[in-house]
This record gives sequence, C-alpha cells and structure tokens, in this order.
Amino acid sequence: MRVVFAGTPHVAVTSLEAILASRHEVVAVVTRPDAVAGRGHRLTPSPVSAAAAEHGIPVLTPNKPSDPEFIETLTSLDPDCCPVVAYGALIPQRVLDIPAKGWVNLHFSLLPAWRGAAPVQRSIMGGDDVTGAAVFQLEAGMDTGPVFGVVTEAIGPHDTSGDLLGRLAISGAQLLVAVLDGIEAGRLTAVPQSSDGVSLAPKISMEDARVRWDEPAMAVDRRIRGCTPAPGAWTMLGDLKVKLAPVTITEERLAPGVVRVERKRVLVGTLTTAVELGMVQPAGKKAMRAADWARGLPAGDLVFT
Repeated sequence: MRVVFAGTPHVAVTSLEAILASRHEVVAVVTRPDAVAGRGHRLTPSPVSAAAAEHGIPVLTPNKPSDPEFIETLTSLDPDCCPVVAYGALIPQRVLDIPAKGWVNLHFSLLPAWRGAAPVQRSIMGGDDVTGAAVFQLEAGMDTGPVFGVVTEAIGPHDTSGDLLGRLAISGAQLLVAVLDGIEAGRLTAVPQSSDGVSLAPKISMEDARVRWDEPAMAVDRRIRGCTPAPGAWTMLGDLKVKLAPVTITEERLAPGVVRVERKRVLVGTLTTAVELGMVQPAGKKAMRAADWARGLPAGDLVFT
C-alpha cells in the first residue's frame, strides 16, 4: 500500500523504520514543525523528521492538520492508508477521510484502558501488572476507535516508563506492520472497544511528577518510575528542587518526608516504610549518587516536601 506515516518523537521512529522495511511504500511523512531545543535554543527537527530525511522521504510539517495547503498536498499523494504513532495533534474528520483505508493509530496501552497522551507513565503509576499496545482505526474521539489488534507486555517491578516504552515501541511496530498487511489483504476487521474498563491518561504535568511522601512506599516508587526519564520525578528540600531517579523500598520506618543520611545510603520516610534513594540531581547540577549528594548537606533535620 501507499502510506503516509505520521509521528513525531523518537518512539515513533521504530515504527517508521519497520514500515520502511516492509512491502508498503512510504510516500511521505507528517510530523510536528521544528521546535526550539537544547541549550542553544536552536530550531530542531523532530526525530521522525530526521529519520525521514535520512531515507530521502518528503516531510510535511503543517502547523495544524486542518491547514488547506496540507490537505491539498495529502490528497495529491493519494495514500491508501495513514499509520500514526504519537503524532501530537488531532486529525480533523476531513483529513481522516482522505485515505481510502483511513488512518490507523498505534497506541501504547490495552484500550480502552489509558486513553490519552501518557498511557505508559499512567499504567506504571497506576500499579498495572500488564499493559501493551493496540492498533486502532483513528476517529474523531480520543483513542476511541475500533481495534485491529493488540500485543501485551508485563510490567516488571523495576521498569521505568522509558524501559517499558522502549519494549513497546518494538513490539508495537511489528503489530502495526502486521495490521497494515492485514488491511491490504482485506482479512482484518476492527472490533469496537468495550465500554467497560475505560481510563484516561492525560499528559504528565510537573505537579504530577512531584513525589508525595505521605503516600505508601509502593506508590512513591511507582510515581518515580512512571516519571523516569521524563518529565522526571522531583521533590523539595527547603527551597532546593531535587530530581529523583528510581528508589528501593526498605523495611525501615521514618516519618513521611524525613531524610536520614547514613554512611552509604540515604533513606526517606513515606506513609509506610522508607525508601532508599538512588541517583539524585539538584537543580543546576549533574546527577549523582545519593550518598555523595548528602555529604554536602547542612547538619540538622532534613525533610523533603
């Protein structure tokens, strides 16, 4: 089939590469416009844009998918189907109607669970044991379309969202190609999503990433892992902001937020048992081991808030 691929972040590159290695023809890529990034604040193309350029594939970067010029260009490309992975903008119905076989979206959850922008982070933070990826027919609603196929993935006790998303990017890309093959062959029928088990996964805000020390240790652990590597879990020590890498749950007991510095480890209390800090990153500094960071702390009572 002739396909136009839509995606933006690095996780979408895996799917683009898989489709390029398949029998389908990628005639163009749609991605978000170049954005300011890095310390130099330079305009930088998206990872998908960079990957497409390496393969000599035309790149379309509309400010909005409803732009008339983009609609005209997409129509002229005459795609059979448009696969989507984390594009980052809503596709209006007029554009959804352009390809004969519609738009198919790879979403990193077992729909109808975790509809929205942050399904992997929310699944870890929510304490799920199993998640997965689904390919569904894109429609006007938020991740509500009928599903062509799914793959499942166990969530390990130490998985961060980065770990889990990395695995799902690979298995999801394989699923997406299989769905495109099935659509081309006319052997796949999308199944409507159940009305039961719907949950939402809005984008993780900086406040969502703030550790709540009055939660149980297990919830603290999940929040930090769910926000690693992005946007990064954090807490406050006085007026100092500190980012936290994944922690280890211990059997020690401390009051919520109380920091205890030992010779080789740093413990922080939660509602249940304390957690041992791993790597920490004070504002404006590089990440370091918690014990090394603690050597520079002032004497006296220390409490995270």
